[in-house]
Amino acid sequence: MTFEDLPDVSFVSEDPNETINNIISTYEALSNRKLFPGDPERLFLMALAQIIIQQRVLINQTRKSNLIKFARGNVLDHMGAFMETERLPASPAITTVEFRLSMPLTSATIIPAKTRVAPQGGNGKIFFSTKEVLEIKAGKVSGTVVAECSISGDVGNGFLPGQLKVLVDPVAFVQSVTNTTESAGGAEKETDDSYRERIRSAPESFSVAGPSGAYEHWAKTAGSSVIDVGVDSPAPGEVVIVPLLAGGKMPTQDVLDEVAETVNDRRVRPMTDLVTVREPDAISYDISLTYWISNSRATEATKIQDSINRAIEEYKLWQKSKLGRDINPSELICRIMDAGASRVEIVSPVFKEVSKLQVALDAKTTITYGGLSE
Repeated sequence: MTFEDLPDVSFVSEDPNETINNIISTYEALSNRKLFPGDPERLFLMALAQIIIQQRVLINQTRKSNLIKFARGNVLDHMGAFMETERLPASPAITTVEFRLSMPLTSATIIPAKTRVAPQGGNGKIFFSTKEVLEIKAGKVSGTVVAECSISGDVGNGFLPGQLKVLVDPVAFVQSVTNTTESAGGAEKETDDSYRERIRSAPESFSVAGPSGAYEHWAKTAGSSVIDVGVDSPAPGEVVIVPLLAGGKMPTQDVLDEVAETVNDRRVRPMTDLVTVREPDAISYDISLTYWISNSRATEATKIQDSINRAIEEYKLWQKSKLGRDINPSELICRIMDAGASRVEIVSPVFKEVSKLQVALDAKTTITYGGLSE
């Protein structure tokens, strides 16, 4: 059962009419007289009823916040503490950087941990620091090491290979430095929705990661950028794990290594399991459609077109934000109709099942406005 399957709950009535009628009828019964609409005492009681109604709303909100489906903020943090599952803080982006020497040396060269590398023109606002000591052995001219962004969050994502090439902390004999992978894995502080799901799956972590739910739980603890995890066992003793990053982004090799390190911890992985961590299989699809707007809303046509374009972008994000989410044109039609279209004709995508180790990614998008219709 998912959180969406759980029914809404109400502990006290929030119906304003019911509250007002109860107050007035009780007063009339006690005073033995009828209160008419303009009666000052009736107006006073109605003003009092508004305060009571607001208090009832607060009572419901406070009581519901003790249920995990409705809890948020600090209340959710307390629930996580009870399950020994803390909210993941903002995580920095990571990348692999290569240090290259001017010549082979007869002795090993040490690149200290925390050596900083920055992008060209970064003005010192952002840089990446090596996470550990790098030793370039005698006779070698280069070596690689993982570096993390100085600022936690998604601000450090997206630096392409070769963009980080300014050595902030000079090291003797180092001729050049550059990143060899795109920086990724940076994420803001874990959201309530993501944290709520991890708290719900926390009991899976009470043992080693044998069940699929346990592997999912531990893989998500590798960083707040991991929003979904697929787990499969193609053969006895073999486990395949595929993480998906926020925004439906594919994990880089650096992120895959972080997840692999987490799930292969000796306190997590059973000794008999051979765990492989890889990126999801991408299933691409095109969007090709034509939509119309009703004549009766002609004056709103421009605004509706903007809403429809936003709805299509939101559909793309929705489609790629979860592993195993089937490509569903009905969802796209529903969103476009809700945005104000009177009719939609879709050429593609067509419905297609997506497995738990796959993610659907949009490729080409062709949107045609068919004009106004009756």
